[in-house]
Amino acid sequence: MPSVPIPAPENAPTAGTRRFVRGSVGSGVVVVARGLGALLLNKLLAVYGGPGGLTLLAHFQNLLAMLTMLPNDGTHVGVVKYLAPLNPAGNRYRAWLGAAIVLNCGALLLALLALGVAPGPLAGVFHPTAGWFLWFGIGLVLLTAYALLNTLLLSASRLRAYVAINVTMSVLAPAAVAAVLLTGGSTTTALLGYLFGQGSMLLPALWLGYRAGLVPPLRGRVSGSALRALSKFLLMAVGLLLFGKAVDFAVRELLVLQYGMGHTDLWQAVMKLSDNYTMVLAATMSSVYYPRLAALAAQPVAQRHWIRTVLRLVVPLAGAGLLLLYLLRNWLLPLLFEARFTAASYLLAPQLLADWFRFVAWPLVMIFTAQARVGRFVAFQAVSAGLYSVALAALLPQLGLLGAVWASVVRQGLLLLWCGWYFRAYWRR
Repeated sequence: MPSVPIPAPENAPTAGTRRFVRGSVGSGVVVVARGLGALLLNKLLAVYGGPGGLTLLAHFQNLLAMLTMLPNDGTHVGVVKYLAPLNPAGNRYRAWLGAAIVLNCGALLLALLALGVAPGPLAGVFHPTAGWFLWFGIGLVLLTAYALLNTLLLSASRLRAYVAINVTMSVLAPAAVAAVLLTGGSTTTALLGYLFGQGSMLLPALWLGYRAGLVPPLRGRVSGSALRALSKFLLMAVGLLLFGKAVDFAVRELLVLQYGMGHTDLWQAVMKLSDNYTMVLAATMSSVYYPRLAALAAQPVAQRHWIRTVLRLVVPLAGAGLLLLYLLRNWLLPLLFEARFTAASYLLAPQLLADWFRFVAWPLVMIFTAQARVGRFVAFQAVSAGLYSVALAALLPQLGLLGAVWASVVRQGLLLLWCGWYFRAYWRR
């Protein structure tokens, strides 16, 4: 039954603000655990991975992100939207879950096929053997299955279970890397340990999901309408893949070719620091902001109020946090990585500015996802990649590594201006 639109109050403090803050605090444990795990992982590869170790870690994570993007940024985003209001014992829940499993299997087959067809361009930097590819493929399957179960827990608001498995994973993944590196193993082997440290959470997640009644037995034919609806989110993920992660992958390879692994490590350290604090906002957006945004689709007044509430919090808090990071840059970089990474401090200011532009635009861009506007979302990603490519071509020859960072400022600044104009009805009263 459709909800009756209810006008949202505009006075502060608002119920929306309290909801966002409570939800943010609720996801805080996961965010802290992931952040600490990522920091430890970066430190391990910076210290024990040798010159280029940090770049290899980022390249491996980028490869994983590309190969799992269709499920994670496609199917699973749709799963949150469609399963959240449903009873797990109902037939509609089974239909959506069955469609998600079918689409994930297809996405995995495509990923493994791409890896088999183009092993050099995708994984050549890791000097892989046949055994490495085999274990990588197995780990990829485990990780994708775990991610779907993790999404089921999140969509059902099973926050205790969600927190438990994510905190555990945040400990296991860097522990596996440390075990390999500290016993004399190679960096590429340690990266496989990182993958299996995450994939090992499949069985606990399956048990938690089954115990919560979120993994009902599937029977009957796969719903064609559910497949078509979730496929829209897959198309959005294709846009992210082609115009996001694939571009990042290509840029890193270009920088390695032009400046070498060791020098590219400086740029990568700044990118890694950016990834760490971005993860904080991303976790909050995915677990607090987006589910509420999607749930208010039938209540446009309340939805606009929710967006304004979040923008009022994100704009100043993100600015203050990024400014603090800049002031602490000469202390943070050697602490988080190694003493030699202090040399990367000159790259940090433009990166922080680019990230502030991106964070402010983020709540607005997610409207495309909540409304399943595939064409506009993909077009946005394509324009974003085009702006970045043009800026890189203009600035990289002139400024070197600094040009790569300023290219991000140009890209994110122009996109924010466009978002402010296009979504003006959502942030204006």
